Amino acid sequence: MQLTIDTAAAHLRAATLALVGEGQGVRFGIAVSGGPDSMALLHLVALAFPGQAEAITVDHGLRLASADEAAMVARWCDAHAIPHATRHPETPLTGNVQDWARTQRYALIEQWRTTRGIDWIMTAHHADDQLETLLMRLNRGAGVAGLAGVRARTGHIIRPLLGFRKAQLLAIAQAEALPYVDDPSNADPRFDRAALRTALSEVDWLNPLAASRSAAALAEADAALEWSVADLAAHHVTRTEDGYTLTRTDVPREYLRRLLLHMLTQADSAAPPPRGDTIDRAIALAMAGRQSSIGAWLLRGGPVWTLRPAPARRA
Repeated sequence: MQLTIDTAAAHLRAATLALVGEGQGVRFGIAVSGGPDSMALLHLVALAFPGQAEAITVDHGLRLASADEAAMVARWCDAHAIPHATRHPETPLTGNVQDWARTQRYALIEQWRTTRGIDWIMTAHHADDQLETLLMRLNRGAGVAGLAGVRARTGHIIRPLLGFRKAQLLAIAQAEALPYVDDPSNADPRFDRAALRTALSEVDWLNPLAASRSAAALAEADAALEWSVADLAAHHVTRTEDGYTLTRTDVPREYLRRLLLHMLTQADSAAPPPRGDTIDRAIALAMAGRQSSIGAWLLRGGPVWTLRPAPARRA
């Protein structure tokens, strides 16, 4: 369904207020790449919250045209009296390109947010992005937390466009004569998301808006589980001299998984979380009263589970 600009701005305002509460005097920072989605977001925020927005573009320097695209966003912002900043990563490219770019982008945006005294960062993730995320995570065997997809609110970041379709945002950009560019990496089949996007373009029976609603419901379920896990941990996870004990194990398996992850995080918050199959194997063995290694830790099962440092390996 195509939206009028006034209706779209009203939807954007309502979705934003549902996430942050009071909008009066709040400062919004808009992450703008120069694509039609983020340019539409920028325009809608300017209409819905006049005088309350600033924009930032992160130029990763991965394409020759990226500097011109950042300058395009800056010119539009200048013409509409919206403060704009361009930031460049200071850390050299390493590893996976998209992971590096995402890490650098969010770090630079957060630095800018705190410097400018901005309350909330908005990104232009929409319902089609959500559907892609859900399918990619489903294909990797994700659980409730993973299938909650792109969260509408994470820390200081909000995503008020999850109830919008990509086609609606493109229509807004075109109808309002907004300048925008198409990033060629969005259609590069070397990237998993781009390949999935191409496949989805040939499927008309999947409803991204329905998928977005399902993801929101799963996010609420995940939050409810985390709330009850915190209560269980407060009563049944105990710090010992050299590790932790879990004194209640007669709970559903999902609680055992989350309680074990809680213990591991308490034991070493800097260590990356173990793989799902590692956790599943450890739980199965603990439920059978046996023991297993999880990284640098040894989990022993039985009526009470214990987590202690694994013995040093012999040379």
